[in-house]
Amino acid sequence: MKNEKVVVCGGGGFIGGHLVADLLRQGYTNVRSVDHKSFDHWYQTHPGVENIVLDLSLIDACEKALEGASVVYNLAADMGGMGFIENNKALCMLTVLINTHLLMAAKKHGIKRYFYASSACVYNGDKQRDPNVTALKEEDAYPAMAEDGYGWEKLFSERMCRHFREDFGLTTRVARYHNVYGPIGTYEGGREKAPAAVCRKVISAKLSGKHEIEIWGAGTQTRSFMYIDDCVKGSQMLTHSDVIEPLNVGSSELVSINQLVDIVEDIAGIKLKRNYNLNAPKGVNGRNSDNTLIKSLMGWEPQIKLRDGMERTYRWIYDQMANKK
Repeated sequence: MKNEKVVVCGGGGFIGGHLVADLLRQGYTNVRSVDHKSFDHWYQTHPGVENIVLDLSLIDACEKALEGASVVYNLAADMGGMGFIENNKALCMLTVLINTHLLMAAKKHGIKRYFYASSACVYNGDKQRDPNVTALKEEDAYPAMAEDGYGWEKLFSERMCRHFREDFGLTTRVARYHNVYGPIGTYEGGREKAPAAVCRKVISAKLSGKHEIEIWGAGTQTRSFMYIDDCVKGSQMLTHSDVIEPLNVGSSELVSINQLVDIVEDIAGIKLKRNYNLNAPKGVNGRNSDNTLIKSLMGWEPQIKLRDGMERTYRWIYDQMANKK
């Protein structure tokens, strides 16, 4: 299998770059990485990989990207943290073109296995109103009331994968990611997620000597955050499994944003005055991953503790910011 062509769509992105690196570590010899960004904006590039710049919202580009492939990982999406997805709903919805055209190309080329990266944003908003949230089971996506824009696109694309499997026999696998973070990711510019944003803000306060931090919302909203290594491992396990329904791939370690700031302050050895911006995007009040099904079906769940992952992420972001300074 390691000689068969594997295509990583969105390979120039955060998760895609880590996935390509892991495939190479395992000894895969025929990897194609595809992204719409110019090479100087890719998060990672790797020697020995067929790197291609293509706009995967176009059907011709998707057919070219998947030519000769056996396994496809679709990680391509126009997305970011809550600050981005709440203010760019149309852009997020347009990502539906990528998965639609990739599925059509996968059917045409007889792809053996097709992985789609969905999101916990598909879950019913009524089940996420309390910070002390009951962890979300896969069945909680219905009746549907997904995150406006981004979540609806993900839920629709999940259904596309299902129907291509049922109607055309395409082997599709779907993971619902819960807040992936780690080094070599976005930490500034508006698309960053909470772990990287908090690291950047704490580091900025430390380097500047201005010991204050702005927190979006009241800080009581809760989430679980999955370290990139667990994401890459879980995605590959699911791709090569017999699990046909969408599956949570996320940590079950629930934490509030205030507690996340506590962790980063402790790593940095600093205490900051907290200023709460109640008008900033904050998303749902509570979201956590119920891992009962993934443990039952795959005998595994994300393993890396939040403190350990945040230490690695903090060190990487600190180096980037200190070098710039």
